Formats: sequence, C-alpha cells, structure tokens
Amino acid sequence: MAAVASDGTCVYRQIHIDVARNATDDFNPFHDGDKWMRIRGNPFGGPIVLGFQQECLAEALVTRMRIAEGDAGNISQLPFRNYQFTFAGALGADEAFTAVVKPTIRGTDTAGQAQMSNRIAMRKDSGLVLLGHVRDSLTPQALPDEPLPLPADVKLEQLEDRCVLADNGWFHKRKFMSNSNAKNLLSGSLVRQADYFDELEDRINFPDMFPAALISCALLEKAGTDGHDFYHDPMVYAAHHISVDQRLARALRSADTLHILVSPAEPVPTAVRGLSGSGTEQLRYRCIGLITGARILFRAELVLAPLAGPGNGTR
Repeated sequence: MAAVASDGTCVYRQIHIDVARNATDDFNPFHDGDKWMRIRGNPFGGPIVLGFQQECLAEALVTRMRIAEGDAGNISQLPFRNYQFTFAGALGADEAFTAVVKPTIRGTDTAGQAQMSNRIAMRKDSGLVLLGHVRDSLTPQALPDEPLPLPADVKLEQLEDRCVLADNGWFHKRKFMSNSNAKNLLSGSLVRQADYFDELEDRINFPDMFPAALISCALLEKAGTDGHDFYHDPMVYAAHHISVDQRLARALRSADTLHILVSPAEPVPTAVRGLSGSGTEQLRYRCIGLITGARILFRAELVLAPLAGPGNGTR
C-alpha cells in the first residue's frame, strides 16, 4: 500500500484522485484539479477523494483483516458481500487520515442467517470521513426484493448505451471490465494491485468495488442526459448500500460486459446525515449491475443530496 506513513496515517495525493477517476470514467468536477473552483458554493477548498476510492480501500483493508485472522470466509456459504457506508465528511487531496477496521464478528442477521461483519471508520483531524460496515451474508442485503427492471422481451445485448427504458424510466449504461483500469483504481485507492492482479502468477481478481465504482459514471451520464448543471447544482453522496455477488465477481475477466441500470430519482423520506448536512432534500437511486445472461453482479442503493441546502451554510 502506497502513501502510508510509519504511524499508519494515509494520504491521497491529486495523482491518486486523477488515476481513480480516470479508471472509472468519473468526470464529476469535485475531483478535478481545475474544475472544482467552478462549483457554486463549494466549501471544500480543493479536489476531494472519490467515494468509491475510499470504499475500495475499505474493501482491501477488510479482506486483509480476514486473511490475518485466518478466517477469510467461504464464498459458497456466504456469497454476498454487503457494503454499507455513510459519508460523514469530505477528504481532500493531501489530507492525512487513518482507517481502522474492527476485528471480524461472526453472528446472525435479523432473519437469523449467518453473517460475518467488520466495522470500519476513516477519520481525519477534523472528524469522521467514512463510517460503516462490511458484511458477508447468504442473501443480498441491499435491495433484496428488487425485481429486475428489464422487460421480459428485451435482451441486454439489444439495449443501446445511455438509453432510457420506455417501460419504467430506468437508465442503461454499458461498460466493460478492464484489468488495467481495475489495477489503476486499486493503485489510486492506496491498495497494492499485486494482491489482486499478477500475470506471472496467473492471478486475476477484480475487486468488488471496481464494477461498483462504475455506477458513478452511469449516474453522471444519466444526469447529463437529463440536463443537470454540475456546477450550479452540485450533488454529493450521503450514503451507499451495495451488495456484490462474490461468486460472479471472482469470475470476472477483462472485456466482460457490464450493464448498469439506474432508476429514476426518488425522494428519501428519512434523511441521512452526511456531507450535505441535515435538512436537505435527498434523492435515492436504485442501481443494478448485470453481466451476461442477465445475472445480477451487484445491487446498490445510493443516496445523494444537494451540496447547498438549508442549514449547512454552503450557499
């Protein structure tokens, strides 16, 4: 892992942010070394780290913890890894932070099914940046009852890139797996890429967060198609809940096609405290990642909110 000091603190440089956003086609001006200054009411004072970049680091740290404990789990028994995070603060380039993963707890979920869980927190001097859990379970915990929003008479391969499904308004984005982009996301996230990819050892292991991170690209392109103004009406992540089928994730290979379906925005009845502060009108997006055969690789529920809202002083 790079950019980690001897005392355990970590630092993302602008080059890490650039590598991660380029690897995932994330063109949000919040991460751009020049365009961040054009965002109305931007309180952050510089480019900020990608949410999925932090989550990629969290994934690697939990995996490392499980390996060190000698209890990495059994994918066939607990095939779904669930990531549930709240973004409590922004992390900027060159800001030192610490990431702490609690030891793995084995127990049961609310349905009485077995699960493994780790709590993780990332902090900088001024407070929390990210807080949440990584849980392995028998069934997906994010959108477990979400029906596949694909009409029965439509095949994935027939869908055009960046199209809107006429029946339900879901947005479709087509992406492709790439070893080099996954390596770059890992490196940009301060993760040792050789832990996941090594051609000499025939190791090809896409991290869960690489296909999931492409959701940001889909959301941005959907917003652009809808005519959203990224400079005058900036949005920030408040929370992510993502369930990944590890059986499918471990079998991904370069050039595999990923189809990302994004629901229309829906108001969130109970606000999540996060980067946007309290009192803002938050929006929920449901996202489903599909691979060949309409198999569900991931399910995700993302909460976003306007940066400038009542009570947060950013306007």
